[in-house]
Amino acid sequence: MVLEGDLKVETMTVEVKVEGTKVAEGVVVPQEEPEKDVVVEESKNDVKGAAEVKEVDAAGDDGPKTVQKSSSYKEESNFLSDLKEFERKALSELKLKLEEAILGNSLFKKEGAKKKEVEKPVEEEKEKEKETKEGKESGEQEGEKKEDVKPEGDSEKEKTVQEREEEEKTEVVIEGKKIEEIDRDVSIWGVPLLPSKGSEGTDVVLLKFLRARDFKVNDALEMLKKTLQWRKESNIDSLLDEELGVDLSSAFYMNGVDRKGHPVCYNIYGVFENEELYAKAFGDEEKRKQFLRWRFQLMEKGIQKLDLRPDGISSLLQISDLKNSPSPSKKELRTAMSKAVTLLQDNYPEFVAKNIFVNVPFWYYAFNALLSPFLAQRTKSKFVFVRPAKTTETLLKYVPAEEVPVQYGGFKRESDFEFSSKDGEVSELIIKAGSTETIEIPAAEVGATLLWDLTVVGWEVNYKEEFVPSDEASYTIIIQKGKKMSSNEEPTRNTFRNNEPGKVVLTIQNSSSKKKRALYRYKTKKNASY
Repeated sequence: MVLEGDLKVETMTVEVKVEGTKVAEGVVVPQEEPEKDVVVEESKNDVKGAAEVKEVDAAGDDGPKTVQKSSSYKEESNFLSDLKEFERKALSELKLKLEEAILGNSLFKKEGAKKKEVEKPVEEEKEKEKETKEGKESGEQEGEKKEDVKPEGDSEKEKTVQEREEEEKTEVVIEGKKIEEIDRDVSIWGVPLLPSKGSEGTDVVLLKFLRARDFKVNDALEMLKKTLQWRKESNIDSLLDEELGVDLSSAFYMNGVDRKGHPVCYNIYGVFENEELYAKAFGDEEKRKQFLRWRFQLMEKGIQKLDLRPDGISSLLQISDLKNSPSPSKKELRTAMSKAVTLLQDNYPEFVAKNIFVNVPFWYYAFNALLSPFLAQRTKSKFVFVRPAKTTETLLKYVPAEEVPVQYGGFKRESDFEFSSKDGEVSELIIKAGSTETIEIPAAEVGATLLWDLTVVGWEVNYKEEFVPSDEASYTIIIQKGKKMSSNEEPTRNTFRNNEPGKVVLTIQNSSSKKKRALYRYKTKKNASY
């Protein structure tokens, strides 16, 4: 789902020249203009599958008038009435084939199938050895040998037929238990898969597999079978309750929701700059296996937050922070991440609505070209790459300010008990180039405590805070002296308790040549002693 809708985009091919140097196809190179985000999309019309680069001017020269929301960030509908005719037909066909597979006990691999494939060549080899040995015998002894061997050969053939019959009676194995009866309760992520059960979530899940395979029914069914087999063999259904030997919560965690209600998953690769944590996660093969299980466990936890019904939120937003992340020269990280990307793509289709990479260093574009062959077209179309200067502005398109962590320019703080969802929405103020604007917070009640959050996207403004009494005979109180706020400033939070009626005035002076966007919120806490 690439940016579409009202946003104007310009398309250029990936094969570009930077200062006279030709860049290899598949490597996305950021332009020198820091005011643009890069969205990577694979062209559907190019039979070679070459990538395209779409640069979206998020703010323009003068900046947006309001908080820009991504008009294209919308999940594909799971309602039958909204599907195209060929999509409905594919879904109906997949449900029919799935029903047959479940009732025919052919959904899972049968125990003994591998054994049959392995033992058959061995028996054929033994037969050939016997024939060779018998061919070396001569005359009457050879005839006698053949007469003796013949019944044994017949017996051997009878035995082989018996073995084959036994192998054909193999039982379906589910969760380590052999069963003879048909298992009609096969499910995935808590959703029953037997179509005749009539579960609302069945269509939603099946549509994910169909979309991942461009509505090719047989491919989608095969993908589903492989996913179910992988989950069974890897004990994924019990992963939520599993105690893993490594804690990577500083690197991967769920935090808040976006503007559409999608749970947000953060991947903070900079923490692996710490050699001790890097060794714990990728030090050897066993640790890398644990890393993968930890990542799958987090994905399962994220899916628990979803509503797999036609009218529900059925995918996640993923934000990957590449600031200070280890370079791709780290073989252990590259190997583990490549495997994780492949397994997540193959077994969790269409569970990521958008994957936003922020604080993207230049070298990552080359690294992405290495991962590109392992990614499906639909997966790559959901990638958004953002340079450091545009991180806050881009995230605000997808995530409301109150849900964006402070380190990314939003208002969400860890263990914050001051503001809640009941405290109202964030307001916005546009400061024109070369102008000064003020935000007034009323303080009519004496002894109240005023609390406010404020951020200016991109900062580079002069800022001060004052309390102005209603009584003109009283003196103005300086809360925060005027100072220049640099572009990397985090949102400011401050409080003030008034001893007389008045107002808190926040002054923002924009001396730059571009408009600035200020986001703010405030609340008043009454003091019980007054």
